[in-house]
Amino acid sequence: MTRPHLAKILLTGASGTLGYNVVQHLSTTHPCTQIFLLMRSPDPTLFTNCGNVRILHVDMFDSVALKQSVFDVQPNAIIHCAASGVRPSRISWFDLIELNVQSTNHLFQASCDVEGCHFIHISTGLVYREQNRVYHENDPIDTLHPYGASKAAADCLLRAGADRLKRHLTIVRPFSFTGVHDGGDRLFPSLLRAALERRPLNMSLGNQLRDFCAVQDVAEAIRLILDGNGTPGCNVFNVGSGRSLPLRSIVEAVCLELDMHVDIKFGDMPFHPYEPMHLVADIGRVQSLGWRPKTNLAYAVWQLARSQYPNLAVREPKQLQ
Repeated sequence: MTRPHLAKILLTGASGTLGYNVVQHLSTTHPCTQIFLLMRSPDPTLFTNCGNVRILHVDMFDSVALKQSVFDVQPNAIIHCAASGVRPSRISWFDLIELNVQSTNHLFQASCDVEGCHFIHISTGLVYREQNRVYHENDPIDTLHPYGASKAAADCLLRAGADRLKRHLTIVRPFSFTGVHDGGDRLFPSLLRAALERRPLNMSLGNQLRDFCAVQDVAEAIRLILDGNGTPGCNVFNVGSGRSLPLRSIVEAVCLELDMHVDIKFGDMPFHPYEPMHLVADIGRVQSLGWRPKTNLAYAVWQLARSQYPNLAVREPKQLQ
């Protein structure tokens, strides 16, 4: 039986990697909860297996339609995954701010008109000022990375608003992740395409320290935060593997486990502008909820290969870390 505070959930960003996996996970773990998805370009084929999902055609840039949707649904929780601009060249600076800051503020404002609505904002580990060590939730957020800066601005505004208005806010800061529905020019889809097409893959030196997690584990952390409900106030959670490894070592280990041969040209690509050299999460706070990363990263990449590159021959690795 559905707990009263989870009768209705509204989610944005369902077409993205994390949003898609959160919907799939919650549809299974909360079959009696109504899940409403705000989508600018609805793809009904994405969630045909989810009987409790309803798609609403809404553009995040349309503040009037956005607020009306929240009013109509009256959700008990909003999970705000929609964002853009991880790659700076893919969106203009002002569009980046409009989506990641202004639309987020409009959505939060609408949630304040719904009694008891828990606003869960999916941020990023890129908000932090570089520390050359693992990041804690109380570390300063200050970066010139365009995506990280826009999310940091939204974080600050939401936290100040939640404190002033006594609203229930949770900010989730995932670090690097991959798995089913990952795409575009992100690292592991690019690696799998290079293997399928039998061509080299240009990468940076790979000496930057990274913290990679399976996306289904991040979705499970969000589920635990959602179920916790709690009282009005603001909480912040880092979500990652908690393991610090050079990116080159991570990629080479995945290739080895999948028995996948790719000619990787380390050093043939420059670092992305403002890319942090140390991006690793302290995950003690989210672990206190009973969460831990449990899926082997190579298994998450194997799932991505099976779902999106079925003609690529890869060996199935172990599922658990």
